[in-house]
Amino acid sequence: MAENLRVLIAAAEAAPFAKDGGLADVIGALPRELCHLGMDARVIIPRYASLTHAGLLRPKTSLGRISLEVYRFESRLWESALPDSTVPIYFVENNDFFGRNGIYNDPISGEGFSDNFQRFLYFTKAVFVACERIDWIPQVIHCNDSQTALIPAYLKLRLAGHPHWGRTASLFTIHNLGYQGQVGMDLFKLTDLPRHLIYPTGPFEFYGNLNPMKAGIVFADVLNTVSPTYAREIQHDDRLGVGLQAVLRSRTRDLHGILNGIDDEEWNPETDPLISAPFSVSRLAGKAKNKEELQRAFNLDERADVPLIGFIGRLAEQKGLDLVLESIPEFVAMDLQFVLLGSGQRKYHDAFQAVATRYPHMFGVAFSFDDKLAHWIEAGSDIFLMPSRYEPCGLNQMYSLRYGTVPVVRDTGGLADTVRDCHRDPDGNGFKFYTYSSHEMLAALRRALFAFKKRTEWRKIMKRGMTEDFSWRKSAQRYSELYRLAAEKR
Repeated sequence: MAENLRVLIAAAEAAPFAKDGGLADVIGALPRELCHLGMDARVIIPRYASLTHAGLLRPKTSLGRISLEVYRFESRLWESALPDSTVPIYFVENNDFFGRNGIYNDPISGEGFSDNFQRFLYFTKAVFVACERIDWIPQVIHCNDSQTALIPAYLKLRLAGHPHWGRTASLFTIHNLGYQGQVGMDLFKLTDLPRHLIYPTGPFEFYGNLNPMKAGIVFADVLNTVSPTYAREIQHDDRLGVGLQAVLRSRTRDLHGILNGIDDEEWNPETDPLISAPFSVSRLAGKAKNKEELQRAFNLDERADVPLIGFIGRLAEQKGLDLVLESIPEFVAMDLQFVLLGSGQRKYHDAFQAVATRYPHMFGVAFSFDDKLAHWIEAGSDIFLMPSRYEPCGLNQMYSLRYGTVPVVRDTGGLADTVRDCHRDPDGNGFKFYTYSSHEMLAALRRALFAFKKRTEWRKIMKRGMTEDFSWRKSAQRYSELYRLAAEKR
């Protein structure tokens, strides 16, 4: 039975201990719901120097020396629990690989660490050692993105006849196909995997490089992505398939789309301790107070009548920020306000800082990750803008709906699955555009601004969004079905 399964969730990050993006939110929330379903679900991530809540960790056991080719590195395992739960979370400590600030990138330069492949290969090997040391062998390992994508290969190629691991299955979740972890094929020797599998079009090879994401797709027992639409897009859209669409189509019977959920206790405007005033679908007055406080925090003109647009996310090309920058003159002419929270590529930092400097009473920017400010923006904005080139799932549009902040999004991935266009659907909860262009984005935004002026209509849209159910309960049930399916395959 699926509810009795032992499931280990291996990932590079998990909220609230280590967070770079939406992956951390998933890993921090899903296991708690799995435990409510009766599973023995546990989590394992690296122990980074920049780990938050490090004081909650307890030493668990030594992992001894783990090898990468001729080098052997000492490692230890630490233990804690996910907040407000009994879900164990383990942390692999190794100062050579994780004793630095940052998860994937150097926080000073913003560049990815040059040894990321070695770092997460070490973590992959440590996952197996850790389970043996604590005498707990999972029936399913749930792997997430390229950092843990080689785990299915080890299970199939090295451990298939192992007395402990021979029946352990794998589920591989693709959170973002754009980040495949490719490195030179010369590093394959560090894996200790069979070298005869290195050949053109083989399970590891991708245009002469080693591609962990491809290996995860080939060797996992079951695959999923984080929304039904994204699961279809990456198989049939050459741009979104990022070169792996044919490999994905070869596994189409094993590839599923499960929409991410949100933590509806953390993201609850009635009880949120991080916002200025609570509010609910039946008591919306507090939202105006949050808008006022948000305007004050960014030194914007404190006006109730001006529409305030929020953006939270990684400052990267994927997020459609070029469309926003192209539209700044139109934004100014529309008489609106815009606040941005995020960090990423330097060119976007510089461009948006220049806009905020030129229009200080209309545009506010914060180049960081600030959880309190993120809640403030969701609670205080009128509109949330997500003009993404692609979006595997997206969480902020779901947070926005819950907080009565109407999303304006591009129709792609999880945005397509969660936002219904008021222009086309009488029960719509937001506004969408379909072609990736600043012209189309502005047209959708103008439709939203027109509705904003009609206060009765706008409140109906807000309330429809606030009553949506995007909790993890439904998603966890779907994951439990995939775990059972994976276990049956083994």
